[in-house]
Amino acid sequence: MRKIVLSVVLGMLFFSSINAQEASKNNDFKKWQARFRWVTVLPNESATIGTIGGDVEIGKSMIPELDFTYFFTENISAELILGTAKHDVGAINTTLGNVDLGHIWLLPPTLTVQYHFNLDDFRPYVGAGANYTIFYNSDPGAVVDVDYKNSFGYAFQLGFDYDLDDQWFLNVDVKYIGLSTDVTVNAGVATVPAEVDINPLLIGFGIGMRF
Repeated sequence: MRKIVLSVVLGMLFFSSINAQEASKNNDFKKWQARFRWVTVLPNESATIGTIGGDVEIGKSMIPELDFTYFFTENISAELILGTAKHDVGAINTTLGNVDLGHIWLLPPTLTVQYHFNLDDFRPYVGAGANYTIFYNSDPGAVVDVDYKNSFGYAFQLGFDYDLDDQWFLNVDVKYIGLSTDVTVNAGVATVPAEVDINPLLIGFGIGMRF
């Protein structure tokens, strides 16, 4: 999986080097921008749970998100995405019935390389990159403890900016993050391992500023 992400990123960087000479002729564009978005996080969850079987259910979340983008050329940029989300978690359809696993916080900084299509005021873009998710402040719910392993993932991105003027713009952004984690549930009388795929879809709306 990491090889796929690396190939995509290296391919986009190679493409940017081809365009660098042309872009260098016009250096009057703003190289930095920041966006503030409200994002709905929709997990596409599934799990393989040892001992008791069943599946996992992860609640959706709505969060504020901040990102910073640097433009190498007018078309090629790198974006760092920052945000944190809280999700309710449960094991369902197990041999013990449904089990409340409380909630968990995720901190998933994500770096993508983007290509922008500048069509006057309308600026669509595509992106791909990598994600590292940190799990913290777990509340185990009905069990003794739930341990989540931090993990790497990949990210794909599609969106557009719509200029309000030379500095301010509106943004719509959709990201898919391929994210899995190893989970250990301490139920007191036994320890249950699980492999959990979260794979969230993130849909965001916001405003941005160039500087």
